[in-house]
Amino acid sequence: MRARNLIGLTAVLALVATPAVALASESYPHPTPFGPQRPYEPDVAGPVNIDRGSVAYTEDGGSRYGVRISFTSQRFTTTGVEPAAAREFVFLFDRSVHFNPYMFPTCDRSVIEKQGAAACPEGSQVGSGRAVFYRGGEGEVLVFNTAFDKGRRGVLIHIPVTGAILENTLERVVGHYRDNYGWGLNEILPVSDVPPQERPSTKEFYVTFGAVYKGQSYVRSFARSGTELAVGVWSEYVTGQTTLVEGTITRR
Repeated sequence: MRARNLIGLTAVLALVATPAVALASESYPHPTPFGPQRPYEPDVAGPVNIDRGSVAYTEDGGSRYGVRISFTSQRFTTTGVEPAAAREFVFLFDRSVHFNPYMFPTCDRSVIEKQGAAACPEGSQVGSGRAVFYRGGEGEVLVFNTAFDKGRRGVLIHIPVTGAILENTLERVVGHYRDNYGWGLNEILPVSDVPPQERPSTKEFYVTFGAVYKGQSYVRSFARSGTELAVGVWSEYVTGQTTLVEGTITRR
C-alpha cells in the first residue's frame, strides 16, 4: 500500500486537497502506458526536480454531479536552478470521476494552428488556466475538448502566448493506480530541435477541467458524501526522473 503524506486540507466550496511534495529520490511507473508513445529520447544530466501542488473540486453549477477540477502545480530544484524540462504529465482522477466528451463540441488542432483559438466551436472550451514561466512572464491557458485518431478522446491544452498546443489523451490507468484512480489525462510534450537540457520550464501551472454545455457537465463525480477522493499528478522529465504527487480529501 502506498502511503500519502498530506501537507494540509482547506475547504474551497466543495472540496480541496493539497498533495504532498513528491520525493525526488523515488521512481514511479507510468500510470497510462498504453496510450500514444513519445519518441525515444536519451536522458540528459540535469537538476533534481521537486514537485508540489494542490487540487480543488468545485461544483460547476450545471448538472447534479457536475464538477470542475483545478490542478495547481509548482516545481523547483534542490539547488535553486531552473527545473529540468518535462517530457510527460498525467493528471490522475479519482475513480468516482467520469468525463462526458461526447456531449460537447470538439475543436481540432488544425483549427487552432491555422485560425487561432477563437475559431473553435462554441461549447468546445472545457477548461482554462495559467502558466508561469521560470525565465519570466506568464500566459493564459485554454483547454478544448477534442477527438484523436483511433477513436481516442481528450483535450488540447493551448498556451496562446507561446503557441503551444499540448495533446492530452483520456486513458484508463493501469496497475496499482487502479486502486485509487479511474482515468488519467496523458500529456506528451513533443520532441524539439532544442537540446533537452536547454528547454524552458514552467515554475507554476494552473489548469481547470470542467464546463457546462446545454445542461451537460464535462466532468462529473459520483462520489457520495463522506467518500475519500484521490487526486494526483505523475510527471517525467528529460533527466529521466519521475515524480508522483498525490493527496486525498473527504467529500462533503
